Amino acid sequence: MGGITGFYHPKEDFTKNREYYQSVLFQMNKALKRRGPDSEGLFLSSNIGLAEVRLCKNSQSAISEPIHVSTGSGDIFILLDGEIYNRQELHRKLVFLGADCEPTNDAKQILYAYLYYGTDFIQLLNGVFSFAIWDGRSWELLLYRDRLGVKPLFYTLVNDTFLFASEMKGLFAHPDCSPVIDQTSLKEVFGLGPAKTPGFGVFANVKEILPGHFLRCSHQGIQDNRYWELTSHPHEESMEQTVWHTRFLIEDSVKMQLSSELPLCSLLSGGIDSSLVTAIAAKELGTRKEALSTYSFEFVDHERYFQSNAFQPSLDRPWVDRVKEFWHTSHQYLFCSNDQLLSHLFACVDARDLPCMADIESSLMHFCSEISPNHKVALTGECADEIFGGYPWFHKTDCLKASSFPWSMDMSAREMLLKDDVVESLQLTEYSQTAYQTTIDQTPVLPGETGIAKRRREIAYLNLRWFMVTLLDRMDRTSMYQGMTARVPLADYRILSYIFNVPWELKCPDGVVKGLLRKAGEGYLPNDVLYRPKCPYPKTYDPAYEQALSSMLLEELHSEHAPIKDYLDLHKVELFLQSPTNYNRPFYGQLMAGPQTIAYMLQINYWLKQYQ
Repeated sequence: MGGITGFYHPKEDFTKNREYYQSVLFQMNKALKRRGPDSEGLFLSSNIGLAEVRLCKNSQSAISEPIHVSTGSGDIFILLDGEIYNRQELHRKLVFLGADCEPTNDAKQILYAYLYYGTDFIQLLNGVFSFAIWDGRSWELLLYRDRLGVKPLFYTLVNDTFLFASEMKGLFAHPDCSPVIDQTSLKEVFGLGPAKTPGFGVFANVKEILPGHFLRCSHQGIQDNRYWELTSHPHEESMEQTVWHTRFLIEDSVKMQLSSELPLCSLLSGGIDSSLVTAIAAKELGTRKEALSTYSFEFVDHERYFQSNAFQPSLDRPWVDRVKEFWHTSHQYLFCSNDQLLSHLFACVDARDLPCMADIESSLMHFCSEISPNHKVALTGECADEIFGGYPWFHKTDCLKASSFPWSMDMSAREMLLKDDVVESLQLTEYSQTAYQTTIDQTPVLPGETGIAKRRREIAYLNLRWFMVTLLDRMDRTSMYQGMTARVPLADYRILSYIFNVPWELKCPDGVVKGLLRKAGEGYLPNDVLYRPKCPYPKTYDPAYEQALSSMLLEELHSEHAPIKDYLDLHKVELFLQSPTNYNRPFYGQLMAGPQTIAYMLQINYWLKQYQ
């Protein structure tokens, strides 16, 4: 776990100016230091420079070479951000073949798997990862990203030098690579954000390796290869078999992800997703006579200001209490004040290098800062809604009929604060529609599949390619920025591949939202928790928070050098800030409404200041 970065040029000999290029590696590595504050590794050879920062069990201040294996025809190096969950199974296979690797050393296991199986080794791995392999035998650089895109990996080409990094700030730390915000960048941020087009880094000429892909860089150029893709096929199991199969996959994924050399906890919201993950983990640890540590999140005075609505029908605290008492977890309640929420608002932009989910992201970053001194690994319930059909747009007729992203159907919410000439030049509706239609055209539907079945598959695919990735980015950046890692056991590619092909009447039996997941969890939780109506990640309803945001935005718009002034219409903003907040008409997804729209504009302003 940590961050990786480096550069490659097929014809340049970096060792001729070793001191300079080593200093460049140091700077690129330094930019990623929050992802791995404990130790670092560097390697420089004629055509390649590699660097990594690591999150370790024991702090190791010394700088060392990345893990490598020597062969008769050259050395092979690896940089790894992430972890392998089926390490025990993989270790048995490698030892049988004669490999000399430790069962807990993920990077070395990957390296030996590559040695013995070639590029097909990737099919053996179950985990979340982005990693780079430098093969000194063939003078090739291979860059891999996990199947669902849990771990990030960006790249660009500058003066024929290939640069890569876990986060874009690592690229920009290279002296020849500067961030460039162009018209397309603005379309992404204003029209799609906090989501972004798959494979695109928003900044000009910056790309992200797609989930399930790997790049091969050599003297022949850069080749993009897909090693995994989501496919459609008929589902031939009964309801009983489907429930059993689903339960087995979830249990297996959670149990595999309990292995950790670092202190481990679970994030418990009281909803079905995190509660089920917590329950399986608590039961398994109980067989080892260990208690599971859990954390829940609340806002100061949340009970006082909470407004029940269609998206958030109830408070979480009573349900958290039910689960932690049922499984006897060692629980801590964490709280976030308005000041703490605001203090992380721009740090989130620093972490993601982009405007993000406003206070939905800054609150999570605050909570991670509270957790990380005691626990470096956290289990979460992320991705269940995307995989099992939990969001309203899987169910609402208007969403199913719409020809647009269901979490951003009302583009007027995005354009209402912009200057008229900006709206005219950016053409956000057209840009969003093109991105939407491209994904629809890529949806792997069954031959002959039509009507509502086809549409629900399209909605599911849209969620997996766009919405889920946005939330995975949020979880990765906020946790890694605080020196910890979040595991997402429900985002196991085996679960995704299986559930994607389960018919809707089995996935949502008798109209019960996420009914299949609930049936699979029976026995793990009290029924009132198991069948509790969906309630998403919490946000604050304190009017003082919205007032603070409004004052901050007006102050920026009246200042002399705020870059957001080039895009926002002051009169429109003033009218918007005077009107009552509509919490039921989100800007993005279920959680970004009035206050988050203001906060997002403040984040764009900060982002433009930092990168323009």
